[in-house]
Amino acid sequence: MGRSGNPGFLGLDNWSRLLSDQAARDSLGRTAVFIVLTWAVQTPVALLMGAWSAGAQRNRAILSALFFIPLLLSTAAIALLWQVLLDPNFGLPQSVSPLKSIGFLGDPEIALYTVVFVVSWQYIPFHALLYQGAARNIPAVLYDAALIDGASRFGRFRFVTLPQLRYTVVTSSILMVVGSLTTFDTVLILTGGGLGTATRIAPLYMYDTGFAGFQMGYASTIAVLLLVLGTALSLITMKVTRFRSMQSQQEGQ
Repeated sequence: MGRSGNPGFLGLDNWSRLLSDQAARDSLGRTAVFIVLTWAVQTPVALLMGAWSAGAQRNRAILSALFFIPLLLSTAAIALLWQVLLDPNFGLPQSVSPLKSIGFLGDPEIALYTVVFVVSWQYIPFHALLYQGAARNIPAVLYDAALIDGASRFGRFRFVTLPQLRYTVVTSSILMVVGSLTTFDTVLILTGGGLGTATRIAPLYMYDTGFAGFQMGYASTIAVLLLVLGTALSLITMKVTRFRSMQSQQEGQ
């Protein structure tokens, strides 16, 4: 459909427009930063939490249940919760005197990092569950052998747990990448992509273009680009990590 609203075949006009759209390129750049930051925050925390919660102790089970509460909440509820908590007038910054003047969602320099924190808080429990399930499937004989060899707790984690979880790391990473390329509701509620364009990542730019700008054809082009990028990044991750050629963790035991 043309910009005038009259139906018509545009051919590759939307793709040509996308290549020359500076706002689209900027949103893709912010999306790349968003992907890297969410992966860098979620992966180590989820891995450690999952490996720790895989233990059989009762206190770990109780604490794990508390840690996984964000999984029970909807994205909209979580975004609204943190929007209130981070409100500079009556939220957490107001209750902690050294931070009274800080607007976590009102400062363009830190707004994107705040969004990364909220998204990570929501999804770390999900990825921790993946690591927990994988960690519980690690044969105990591997830890027994490492203990006989004199490995410390850190040594057992480094030389037994981490290598056995490498498949899960790849799977979790692909889910994070694809999830980051489809995230817009959290940003929409927290900042609306505002503060200029500080938090306008590509999925939100697509949403604004289609539903606020009523340019569904161009928004569909952006959606297709995100689909292609998500698929390409997933395939590249699998290729680089040689995921398809990985053999069973327990093969040869």
